[in-house]
Amino acid sequence: MINLAVNEKIRDANAKFCKEKGITLPTFKMMRDPVNNVSEKIKEKLKKVGLWDINPLNLYRVTWKNEQKDIGGEFGGANHLIFPSELTGCKAKIIALSGRWFPTGAHKVGATFGCLVPKLITGQFDPLTTKAVWPSTGNFCRGGAYVAALLGCSSIAILPEEMSRERFEWLKTVAGEVIATPGCESNVKEIFDKCWELRRSGEKLDIFNQFDEMGNPLWHYNVTGPAIEEVLEQYTNPDINFFGAVFSSGSAGTLGAGYYLKKFFPKAKLVAAEALQCPTLLNNGYGGHRIEGIGDKHIPWVHDAKNVDMNIAVDDEQTIRLVRLFNEKAGRKILIQNGVSEQFVKKLYLLGISGIGNLIAAIKFAKYYELTEKDYIVTVLTDSMQLYDSRVKELQEERGEYTENNAYKDLELLHSITIDHLKELTYYDKKTVHNLKYFTWIEQQGREVQELNAQWYDHTNYWDKTFAQVEQIDELIVEFNKRIGL
Repeated sequence: MINLAVNEKIRDANAKFCKEKGITLPTFKMMRDPVNNVSEKIKEKLKKVGLWDINPLNLYRVTWKNEQKDIGGEFGGANHLIFPSELTGCKAKIIALSGRWFPTGAHKVGATFGCLVPKLITGQFDPLTTKAVWPSTGNFCRGGAYVAALLGCSSIAILPEEMSRERFEWLKTVAGEVIATPGCESNVKEIFDKCWELRRSGEKLDIFNQFDEMGNPLWHYNVTGPAIEEVLEQYTNPDINFFGAVFSSGSAGTLGAGYYLKKFFPKAKLVAAEALQCPTLLNNGYGGHRIEGIGDKHIPWVHDAKNVDMNIAVDDEQTIRLVRLFNEKAGRKILIQNGVSEQFVKKLYLLGISGIGNLIAAIKFAKYYELTEKDYIVTVLTDSMQLYDSRVKELQEERGEYTENNAYKDLELLHSITIDHLKELTYYDKKTVHNLKYFTWIEQQGREVQELNAQWYDHTNYWDKTFAQVEQIDELIVEFNKRIGL
């Protein structure tokens, strides 16, 4: 469980610090339903604030329900897409929440809030004396540096050197320090090694590791899960079936939304997707890949292996080819000619690279179970192509002009996605995934084997009690805001 013990002296100093900077904090209740729970005073002030501005008011925009505006947006329903069969080539309806309209352009900013704020409001983190460290394969360190900046905290962002240029350029304007570690998305061990090096430096640091911080899946369980539930309510009826949810494994944070959905839709299945070139879940494998933002070669501590029903691996070459189909002029032309509406084609920029990977995994899931028009699948689009323009230019340089002939081949590729490289998980398949945690977290990272066993053998008690802590956290946030007094 998340430690919520209060250090009153530092908690009160933190409240004073926030008062001086004009900072108040949203509750999880507000993030779930900002329309009805954020004050009119805050909403009015937000009308003059840009979505990415370094302004503490943007803490209230840590929600799926921001208006689709870069400046002055209000709140509404959860931002989402429904992919047409003309695009996916499968009968089932695939719904995806869109992360484009979060501050920083990615939903990871929510997970960082879930990790940092509980420590701030309990006095376990002191922004006056301690740097917040954000180890990540991309968006988590961006979100962490951003939330830290809104709260007036010093921060260090850590990410692999092969991540997109856009990430590094923006981070340099927000984080106090940016550290590039060797390798690509798959090189998580190198990030962990850098964290140990920083710990030994003697500098006063608090390392918020998305792979073992329970605040990460707790945020998704209590914010992303209900957002998906609300979207499903718009479309489902007695003749419509919600069949399952598909999320990239990555830090395993977004899987928390799946745990929430399975509470309310017990027949639904939960899928963890990953890159075929690094099939850790599927084959206990390793390697490098190009689906940016999903770290692998280990099982995250916050991954509830007992609750995941299927693993699917996605070929990164398919993903990269669809990046071009969705974003090059010739590709969009061919999509329209083949029945995809021009209006929807214009929305394809909302899919970042990992979002395209999630779409492929959802299609494989739908085809495996032979789903029909009456079935719905949900996934998320972590970010958009807003963060990957440089990758499109690099592909143009690497592979040459993208022609209509290329587009026809890639559309055929999309419609030919099949049911390879996936596995329905038995009890012991799930336990195999769970047991892999031992080598990373007990042997390397110093976690306790007793807790590892509790995750499996005391499953309901361990996970449910952790996610139920949101009520206590909200009470602590309300109390903290009273102490700020704004």
